[in-house]
Amino acid sequence: MKPKAYIQTFGCQMNEHDSYRMMEVLGAEGYDLTPEVDDASLIVLNTCSVRENPENKVYSQLGRLRRLKQQNPELIIGVGGCVAQQEGEAILKREKAVDMVFGPDNFMRLPEMLAQVRGGQRVLMTKWLPRDKQVQNFIPEEWVERGHVEGCKAYIAITKGCDNFCTFCVVPFTRGREASREPENILREARDLVSRGAREIWLLGQNVNSYRVHDYGFHELLEDVSSIPGLPRIRFTSPHPNDWNNRLSDLMAARANICNHLHLPFQAGSDRVLHLMNRQHTIEEYLDKIRYMRSINPAMEITTDLIVGFPTETEAEFETTLRVLEEVEFSQIFPFKYSPRPKTKAAKMEDDVPRRVKEERLARVIALQDAINARRIARSVGALEEVLIDSANPKQRGAMNGRTGGNRPVTVPGAHLEVGDLVQVRITAASGHWLTGELVEEAAAASS
Repeated sequence: MKPKAYIQTFGCQMNEHDSYRMMEVLGAEGYDLTPEVDDASLIVLNTCSVRENPENKVYSQLGRLRRLKQQNPELIIGVGGCVAQQEGEAILKREKAVDMVFGPDNFMRLPEMLAQVRGGQRVLMTKWLPRDKQVQNFIPEEWVERGHVEGCKAYIAITKGCDNFCTFCVVPFTRGREASREPENILREARDLVSRGAREIWLLGQNVNSYRVHDYGFHELLEDVSSIPGLPRIRFTSPHPNDWNNRLSDLMAARANICNHLHLPFQAGSDRVLHLMNRQHTIEEYLDKIRYMRSINPAMEITTDLIVGFPTETEAEFETTLRVLEEVEFSQIFPFKYSPRPKTKAAKMEDDVPRRVKEERLARVIALQDAINARRIARSVGALEEVLIDSANPKQRGAMNGRTGGNRPVTVPGAHLEVGDLVQVRITAASGHWLTGELVEEAAAASS
């Protein structure tokens, strides 16, 4: 019987991509993946340290896994990803049940680490891969055509790391300095994924639109990926406002298979706070880019990240964040209370906004966004949307779930659909963030 591996993923789409790659590597080593942690002979936690809460969840989970290790001393436990890079040897010292700790640059070396653990060693691998003038094929050539298709979707990492050094952000310390893959390395992977059933591909990077190899930038890459035959949908995340320009907005409007969905973090509405964050743009510059995009592509759905309670943020400055929400009318936001992260410049600032104030501001942000979303989603009723079916609805027998081009979730009940179908749907109802619709041809048949 094959050994079984269990991988638990915390955090962003980049971590999901890395976990899929780990699955491929472990599969080549003879492992079967299991969804049941109790069945596994290898457990890997792929961790996130962008916020304090996910980091705490990792240590809580390790406490639970300690009991499994006591019951089965042959069980191998690994901690990978950003917390592993950040904490390194401290994890091995703190958690004796952990056998290996490895950073994001080292997950392709899992076979080597497992061999060392089986030889009686505890393993620490957190060194960065070498770069050549910012170019790095961090997916080895022999693994390019072995990416993972999950249902009808796939992820491609085009950059890794970040050079922006926003003062609140730990990414440059846990993911390293920015590097881009060679274009053909990426395009080979994209063509292979399409040949194996991918209907939607996400291009990933901590600062995805700063991708550049010599004179070939993100615009050129997005143009080339969108020209691949048989690929009806392309998404990407997350771009930085500084590297966004109207030329990219024009390309999104011109190419039907580049989805009308942009996640563009603005973080705070105050220019003074943005300067303290080292965001290197003003809020008016951000808004000008949004206004242009909406002027040429009104269907664009825009989502964002923001932080409340950054050190020294005043009530008046917080209210500028609310004004940005009101003007842009984001489809969805991901708001966070500020928490200091290790090694960042902001961690040296006095965290002087009281917790209760942060919580009150966060509640006001959420309440305002809920009202905005209720208005926006109500306008969807009666609209015609192209929906990519990606899963069966777990609660409604015979119903399927999918996403609009703007990334709104939709349930289509009573239709004979399969994962990967791209269909025209008339929206019939909206609740919370979720839409319900009916196939256009079925609606037409019912009315005739």
